[in-house]
Amino acid sequence: MTDLLLRDGRPWMPGQPLDTADLLLRDGRIAQIGANLEAAGVETLDLDGALVLPGFVDTHCHLDKTLWSGPWVPNTGGRSLAGRIANGENRRAELGIPRADYSAALLATMIAGGTAHVRSHIDIDPSVGLAGVEAVRTAAERHRGRVDVELVAFPQGGLVRRPGTAELLDEALSGGVEVVGGIDPAGFDGDPTGQLDIIFGLAERHGAKIDIHLHDGGSLGAWEFELIIERTKATGLGGRVTISHAYAMGALPADEQRRIADRLAEAGVAMVTCAVGDAPVVPLRVMHAAGATLALGNDGIRDLWTPYGDGDMLRRIGTVAFRDRLLADEEIELALTAGTLGGARVLGLTDHGIGVGGRADLVTVDAATPAAAVVGVPTRKLVLKGGRVVARDGQLAD
Repeated sequence: MTDLLLRDGRPWMPGQPLDTADLLLRDGRIAQIGANLEAAGVETLDLDGALVLPGFVDTHCHLDKTLWSGPWVPNTGGRSLAGRIANGENRRAELGIPRADYSAALLATMIAGGTAHVRSHIDIDPSVGLAGVEAVRTAAERHRGRVDVELVAFPQGGLVRRPGTAELLDEALSGGVEVVGGIDPAGFDGDPTGQLDIIFGLAERHGAKIDIHLHDGGSLGAWEFELIIERTKATGLGGRVTISHAYAMGALPADEQRRIADRLAEAGVAMVTCAVGDAPVVPLRVMHAAGATLALGNDGIRDLWTPYGDGDMLRRIGTVAFRDRLLADEEIELALTAGTLGGARVLGLTDHGIGVGGRADLVTVDAATPAAAVVGVPTRKLVLKGGRVVARDGQLAD
């Protein structure tokens, strides 16, 4: 592994001044941060005052569903949850998905944009089996050393309502998939207790993490938050449970948002928001004030659910900031924190971020401030993974 000296960058470390400094990278980690560092025999790259950010963490996407790099496919899924699920399942064979080539092409784009870690939900049901797991693992292997990919065994079409799916989730977890997923235990699956029994039981049996899609809004969604929080506390799985989308959270009264955020922080349950369409965004300021973990993701990217998306986490961070009306620089930085350090907490990464001893997963951009980078979405000048340059000027490095 090549050691590097990054000269004259401006590393972003939340809560600390944005000063010019050098970063010495050794064995894939940040060995020193300071002015006028010297290191004999080490390659030096001059950053010319570029902003240095931690690598982005996409904690919610669907690599198995993507049509990225393939022919344009008009969207025919409609607007309902059930309709889009059915459309995605019915057209898989016709379009040859899941397909490793599509997943790998999307990963390449994400890497060039500075994404260092990805959590991808993989559809698992009796008709597709574990084909998505195999496709995404193949894609991730093609980018070994450029990005880390964590998989979620996701019962997109329901769990309790679809016999045979629980057994497939069990098989996926036995085969090394790291996270067990769920979907709207009440609103879609129709049996919240039954679904949570299965999900938490599988997590305990396999030592897996949990990530539940929760689109249900209003009082139903808020009630499900409480079910998940209480189940997490009862099983001792704090720090390993995530509620994705959590649409109800963004539409609740302010005092209820604060109460739930406090409960999430106490129980160690995280949330992920993706700013999908006009769906409510989890309020970043409320989560920050409570000390509750919030992360971000792109969700579907150019697939049978949506024709939109480009996999660029910096653009997604800006979208979330815009949707949540974050205006002051320090507020905008909350979105940047969620898209980097918040995602790292969800994935259990204890060494992500800019600091001595941290893993050298870094992104450099020309921007006056972190907030300016979020708003302007500049080209990523350098992307480093484990101290190695993996992309330059928006393109994968050789």
